[in-house]
Amino acid sequence: MSANAMSANAGSAVSPHRVARALAGVLVGMVLGVVELAFLCLAWPALLFPATRAAAGSGAARLLELERARLARWLDHRTTQPGGGYGYLAARATLGVVGGYCCATMLFLGGLLLFGGLWDLIRGASQPVPVNLPGVKVVTSSGALGLTGAVVLLALAAAGVLAMGAAERRLADHFLGPGRQELMRRRIAELTATRSGIVRAVDDERRRIERDLHDGVQQRGVALAMLLGRARHSADQARTAELVTQAYAESRQLLDELRSVAWRIYPTALDELGLRAALAGVAERSSVPVTVHYGLAARPVSEVETALYFVAREAITNAVKHAEARDILVVLTEDERTVSVAISDDGAGGADPSGSGLSGLARRVLALDGEFTVESAAGGPTKIVARLPKAAPCG
Repeated sequence: MSANAMSANAGSAVSPHRVARALAGVLVGMVLGVVELAFLCLAWPALLFPATRAAAGSGAARLLELERARLARWLDHRTTQPGGGYGYLAARATLGVVGGYCCATMLFLGGLLLFGGLWDLIRGASQPVPVNLPGVKVVTSSGALGLTGAVVLLALAAAGVLAMGAAERRLADHFLGPGRQELMRRRIAELTATRSGIVRAVDDERRRIERDLHDGVQQRGVALAMLLGRARHSADQARTAELVTQAYAESRQLLDELRSVAWRIYPTALDELGLRAALAGVAERSSVPVTVHYGLAARPVSEVETALYFVAREAITNAVKHAEARDILVVLTEDERTVSVAISDDGAGGADPSGSGLSGLARRVLALDGEFTVESAAGGPTKIVARLPKAAPCG
């Protein structure tokens, strides 16, 4: 957000229009609070009798609807959850009556002083008023003193009205669920966290690729170059043929290593053939039996499909490498809104969700508004579940 936009928002936060709307909401809330207190005095005894309990509940529901309408109309606050109950009505009525009375009193006294001061100044009937302060003696007029007091009281009334509006919104958030602004604030915080998490996950993936290239591909490339160099400088034809044969075998292993690294980065089968074929390839390459139950009616969107694939592949790799599993089960299911992948193994368990591999998967899933859980007691079994929305979030 730009500095100009921020200053504009700050200015609009204390605009006269906002204060006037909040004042109307507070005054209406004071009147409604009196009604709510009277209702609660009648409703609590009525709750003791089954015959009148339904009528009390109906009255509470109507008052809650009035409160929601008042919050939306005057305080720009729309709640997101039903309910609230008698606890909210009691707290809201107390706050509304006490806070509304204080704001109305300051507003009335401020208006009275303003009118009286202006009337004295217009008529020229102001009386001199000495003001004795420590070390300062000032003589002013009753009209000017009234205007000064009016400005102070009206400023306090405006601050009180805004504070009452904020207190009303916080109370509604507590009992009736967060409003739009709170939901937006939480969404911004979530997106900020997941964005930084994705950056860390990408960096971790780059480091892993670099290790694969350095420890595998680069070492085989060096060995191949050494074999070819020795063959080039060898005068013995039999020795040269042997070195060429070794170089050929090393080149084949180098190609296999390159294909393996490329497959670990991103399998082309995922784009060309879909998630079912890509997971079938993972199962074929695994040294442990992997059973895949594919229960998706259609291909998910690209981002979701990719996340499901990497969750399954990383979980299978961890089960084989660290848990010494003997059998792995991958189950993909869907409902109206989400798709899920669950990977279970009979290994040693004890998987650490904060480890680099699983935490990277969690960040990838959370970035798509998904859920990621790990159940891995010591001694096993381990179950990893990722649940993702069918439609990827817009941002």
